Amino acid sequence: MSNHRVTSSQQYRRRRLTPPPPVPVCGVLCYNRLMTATTVPQYHELMWPVLTALKELGGSATVKEMYERVVEDEHFSEDQQAVSTKDGRMSEIEYRLHWARTHLKGIGAIENSARGVWTVTDKGKTITPDQMRTDVKTYRDEVQRRTKQKQVSSGAAAEAGDEELDTWKDQLIARLLLIPPDGFERLTQRLLREAGFVNVTVLGKSGDGGIDGVGVYRLSLVSFPVYFQCKRYKGTVTAGAVRDFRGAMAGRGEKGLLITTGSFTKDAQNEASRDGAPPVELIDGDRLCDLLRDYRLGVDVRESVELEVALNSSFFDEYGSA
Repeated sequence: MSNHRVTSSQQYRRRRLTPPPPVPVCGVLCYNRLMTATTVPQYHELMWPVLTALKELGGSATVKEMYERVVEDEHFSEDQQAVSTKDGRMSEIEYRLHWARTHLKGIGAIENSARGVWTVTDKGKTITPDQMRTDVKTYRDEVQRRTKQKQVSSGAAAEAGDEELDTWKDQLIARLLLIPPDGFERLTQRLLREAGFVNVTVLGKSGDGGIDGVGVYRLSLVSFPVYFQCKRYKGTVTAGAVRDFRGAMAGRGEKGLLITTGSFTKDAQNEASRDGAPPVELIDGDRLCDLLRDYRLGVDVRESVELEVALNSSFFDEYGSA
């Protein structure tokens, strides 16, 4: 197994470290400004929708669940969902939702667990738009102060900050994007074999209408063919791509698997599970990274144990106090 570590460019790191240019604080939560069909709201404007979505979902949610609820609540079009970041790593909506969550966490309105589940805090349950505006300004001023302090004290500290945001998934996606299309198909073949598929065949140029390969999945006494398509893709995959793939499957099989290094629009997700149509399972870049980690394909996992010791003063209350 290769221990090759992908190092992202300085330009990409700066992109990850720096949020999109904010609108003035006085403009936070102003949703009625004139926008074109593909304009994506600033991350400031998405903070309240993110908090609202979390509350609607019962006070906790994954990143994917929040994305889907915000897209639904804000009525984002497929054109808006298809707008990708300059580096093509994700959609612009996903990117700005990331920074909306970062700022909400920074002001103490939400928090996240080690497993990536976000929850509303007590403060988040009662915070008002006016209080959010004030707290965001205070938080941003503090972040800017600390950033300047780090830059003055040590250039190495700023570099370390870059590495913290440049996660293993970012590195892995960047590495996957360097693989040629046929290599990505062979990697998918290996992944499906590890996941229990048999007779996995890459069709390559002989593929029909975009079908890259087929494998047989066995479930107890039943087995069935699953056709797959690989998209080593920068940006988002739209509903049209799902429909085209399903059309290519017509008359061949009823199970499809669409794998991408990018992401899927909400409309694409709805199309994949549309009633009356053969289902298409979607695997986006985030889930692909998890699968490669789970099967240890190009990802090394090392367990570490870290103990945090703190006083639980209330434990001693029943014994009285002097």
